[in-house]
Amino acid sequence: MAGPLSAWPWENLGIFKYVLYGPLLGKVLYTRIQEGSFKDDWCLHVLIICSARALLHQLWSSFVSMLFLTRNRRINRQGYDFNQIDKEWDWDNFILLQALIASISCYIYPPFIDNVPLWNTKGFITILTLHAGISEPLYYFVHRRFHKGYLFTHYHSIHHSSPVLHPYSGADATFLEHLALSTVIGIPIIGSHMMGYGSRSMIYGYLLVFDFLRCMGHSNVEVVPHQLFDTLPFLRYLLYTPTYHSLHHTDMGTNFCLFMPLFDAIWKTLNEKSWELHKKLSSNAGKHSKTVPDFVFLAHVVDVTSSMHVPFVIRSYASLPYTTRLLMIVCWPVAFIVMLMMWVWSKTFLISFYNLRGRLHETWSVPRFGFQYFLPFAKDGINNQIEQAILRADRLGVKIISLAALNKNEALNGGGTLFVNKHPNLRVRVVHGNTLTAAVILNEIPKDVEEVFLTGATSKLGRAIALYLCRRRVRVLMLTLSVERFEKIQKEAPLEYQSYLVQVTKYQAARSCKTWIVGKWTTPREQCWAPKGTHFHQFVVPPILSFRRDCTYGDLAAMTLPDDVQGVGNCEVTS
Repeated sequence: MAGPLSAWPWENLGIFKYVLYGPLLGKVLYTRIQEGSFKDDWCLHVLIICSARALLHQLWSSFVSMLFLTRNRRINRQGYDFNQIDKEWDWDNFILLQALIASISCYIYPPFIDNVPLWNTKGFITILTLHAGISEPLYYFVHRRFHKGYLFTHYHSIHHSSPVLHPYSGADATFLEHLALSTVIGIPIIGSHMMGYGSRSMIYGYLLVFDFLRCMGHSNVEVVPHQLFDTLPFLRYLLYTPTYHSLHHTDMGTNFCLFMPLFDAIWKTLNEKSWELHKKLSSNAGKHSKTVPDFVFLAHVVDVTSSMHVPFVIRSYASLPYTTRLLMIVCWPVAFIVMLMMWVWSKTFLISFYNLRGRLHETWSVPRFGFQYFLPFAKDGINNQIEQAILRADRLGVKIISLAALNKNEALNGGGTLFVNKHPNLRVRVVHGNTLTAAVILNEIPKDVEEVFLTGATSKLGRAIALYLCRRRVRVLMLTLSVERFEKIQKEAPLEYQSYLVQVTKYQAARSCKTWIVGKWTTPREQCWAPKGTHFHQFVVPPILSFRRDCTYGDLAAMTLPDDVQGVGNCEVTS
């Protein structure tokens, strides 16, 4: 239930809320044009601070989502689902709010920024004193008040509704709560300035450290080593940990402090499990995880642009079906450099996971991009990466590992038979999923179709599709230059159906066929041979370009997950 001041004033503006930064940017640009340089004024500082705070949260989000680094340090082992991501979508509302508050303050009292020095040592001592003496106890009592009755039901319960903590969870709260938090933040900054000890570095430093600690506490990743508190026991009362704050979300009657557990100890709300659980999680951080997946999907990167469509780049983008975005184009050179680094140094790594009816499913990625699979000199390196991933899965006790996309390429490793033959004593089952993929594609083909055009026909998947369709008395135009391979597939069909399999060597042969099943990259020029109204079914990675406006294009074969799946929060390439 919503209470007064629970909704944000710009809640219905969507992405246009960022227009509220316009006057600040306009003032900075106007000064630049009029005076020929960027004047050192408060508008510029507010924009820089907002950008730095947003970047800080993004870096924490990226770190938390790098499961290959943080998996063993995670406190709550569940994943982030779409519902939580949607709920925390506007996490940056508080930055906009505090930017407007700062702008109003600086407009009313310009000397607040204009006449302060860059550095003041006394200012840092003062701001720490004001924080510990006023902000910490104020936050503690306000926080406890928000956990009672009406305030919790109508306001603070929203913050506690995130099932798994994330750096954005700390910012996910109501308008009223962030007004209160802005007061907590503002007291040390304004107080230091009024006492004559203000400085620009103090303002920047305090805000960024404040956000850093908030993100850390809500990260769900234990990053504070227990040895620090073993060596200096008193520090445990001055600095909270992610474990400490996560206990507040599981036992909401304890651990109310902002950053300093001292105040929980004074008012006897300190959870007695805090130190013990922190030491246990911190001690296990460097050990191998005892959680073994039941199923591993071994994928690879498609291309440079889609490599940025992962949770540890931008979580919100990764939760949406893949499309090329402006930011991805801007960041393309950086992603290209990362690709080269992965080629040289990286090993197979964990991308995502989800739980389905008590079974853990993980997606691992071979650090290779789609185009590299077609480089003759890269073949051995790719197979070595796949082999090491299979052996690792076998050591861990994984039940099934499925080779995805080009990892099961027939020309690369015989659809995985290379590894099974080389390691006959594998306990893990190595599968390629072609049968299921073929079933999904065949299910999409209308029952009344009489003729189809099939590319990639000699692959395992293409072969399975062709053999099934000919049994349905569907004429299959199989694009292949190899007479030997075609005849081999044809002989596998029962004698009465072999005539339904027809070899063609050119795309022109399909000029009257309106059902194309594409298992090999097809250029726009080759697509031009398809008649108007053609539908392209696909099992090619990456998917072909949707070039023809007078035709329709299907997505890559996929199946719907059951509603009781847990922890699914990112889309694959074209999901």
